Amino acid sequence: MAKWNELPAKVQMGIVIGVAMAITVALYFLVYKAIDDGNRRDREILASKQAEVDQLRPYQNKLAELNRSVEILKQQLELQKRIVPDEKESEAFIEMMQGAAASAGIEIRRYTSRPPSTREFYTEAPFELEIDGPYYAVLNFFEKVGGLERIVNISGLQMASTTTPQAAKVKKSYAYAPGESVVATCVATTFFSNDAKSQQAAAPGTPAAAKASPAAAGKK
Repeated sequence: MAKWNELPAKVQMGIVIGVAMAITVALYFLVYKAIDDGNRRDREILASKQAEVDQLRPYQNKLAELNRSVEILKQQLELQKRIVPDEKESEAFIEMMQGAAASAGIEIRRYTSRPPSTREFYTEAPFELEIDGPYYAVLNFFEKVGGLERIVNISGLQMASTTTPQAAKVKKSYAYAPGESVVATCVATTFFSNDAKSQQAAAPGTPAAAKASPAAAGKK
């Protein structure tokens, strides 16, 4: 076999070029291609992330508006909770009705809870009421109840003169004041969200813990 220095220059050049090409090919497949594949994947991931950022970019300038919308929705939720509370609070309901009665100038003599009715999204909580007072004051009371922030439906209204209170199916007669002309019984139904913890319903016919006004207590 001829020695390297004995080979013609062209042969030596061809061998050098061949070896260089072989090394280049080996480096390409063993090193450069792996790096190139990694770079290509990184570019694809970067392009995908940039596309996601571009989709969100229009909302960047609307952030303040979105925050205001969230605050409005929170306020609406709080208002909804006042209109249809998520807990059955009989005491708060009675205090609200007593406030309307005092403002109208009538007396609520009795609250009796009836069994609640559960619907899909809410629960109906009815209370029997006995009231008395001047005729127009009683009408004013029902107007005030209709304007309450919390939803209260009045049904089964029966009215009678203070001289014949039994006609309104009251449970008991009282010593009515001279200015009181009518007595009435009705069912006041309020509503509660079903998201609340379930509470034991009061037995039908059992008087609730009514808070009669001092004037009413004095008339009994």
